[in-house]
Amino acid sequence: MRLGLGLGYAGEPMSEVLPAVEVADKMGYDSVWSLEEYGPDGVTVLGYLAARTEQIKLGTGILQIAPRSPALTSMTATTLDVLSGGRTILGLGLSVPWVVEGWHGLPYGKPIPVIREYVSIVRKAIAREGPLEFDGQYYQIPYRGEDARCEARPIKSLFPPIRKHIPIYLGTMGPRSVRLTGEIADGWLPGVYSPEREAVSLAPLDEGIAKAGRQRSDVTIAYIVEVIRDDDVDVARDELRPLMASYLGPKGVGLVNSYFELACSMGWEAEAHQIRELYLEGHRKEAAAVVPISMLDEFALLGPLERIVDRLAAWKESRVDTLILLTRDVEVIEAAAAAL
Repeated sequence: MRLGLGLGYAGEPMSEVLPAVEVADKMGYDSVWSLEEYGPDGVTVLGYLAARTEQIKLGTGILQIAPRSPALTSMTATTLDVLSGGRTILGLGLSVPWVVEGWHGLPYGKPIPVIREYVSIVRKAIAREGPLEFDGQYYQIPYRGEDARCEARPIKSLFPPIRKHIPIYLGTMGPRSVRLTGEIADGWLPGVYSPEREAVSLAPLDEGIAKAGRQRSDVTIAYIVEVIRDDDVDVARDELRPLMASYLGPKGVGLVNSYFELACSMGWEAEAHQIRELYLEGHRKEAAAVVPISMLDEFALLGPLERIVDRLAAWKESRVDTLILLTRDVEVIEAAAAAL
């Protein structure tokens, strides 16, 4: 199992981020990952880190599909790959409806066909083997709609890539989208993962891999794990509880909460329903208090340094290829590398 380093959603000061990334780079960490929600974008910081690191790969975890055209994403990925000397990993995903519709003001759409078309176009554009053309249900390149202002011709990128294939990882959770990941992606970024209950998460991924006639080794699994260090493990657990409740509690009209469904499938059905009931009634603190200890301990790395390091053994025995530590604690970064 390889180690990665995750950067926070909120945009920590670079004076704290850079030393952690430099240590990870020197200690042989596989990759560093930006996280994009509605704070910092997922690329700019990686461009900076490309100039300050030597070997660590640079992953976007994840770039949101909705606000970016496939062609723009291909331009961004190719540029970062050139700047970094071929170290880019392109993580993509649809994000969640309340971010896409609430922040970007765009419709969420239908995940499966949108992702399939998007990935196909991005790969074609990066490969640069000819002018870009695509005639799909959601994307038409060149655009030929009734309101087109010209008869546009297909265009070939001006920027030669240093790699014609940049690895594409998909951040997916629902069974259908995870199956698609197994069919078409180079890697998978699961939303939550438990090494003890991974069979539930892996079933649709393996179905997609088999459907496409691929091997398990064709799809890298990279999990971004919350790391909360505290000498009192209960304090660390309580810090994570509100986040987990915010994942499990929401219920949208016509939408499936994949966090909730996955928790039920993993054996926490009673707790998940209780959390949702309290959450929807506005009792957020009470909902957080119900999050089971087993879920917190299995999804995250919590407690004193020694406990965090000991817990890596379970992850090493899992199917996870790259465990991405969401921390800037240099002691944790060093201790994890030494343990593995």
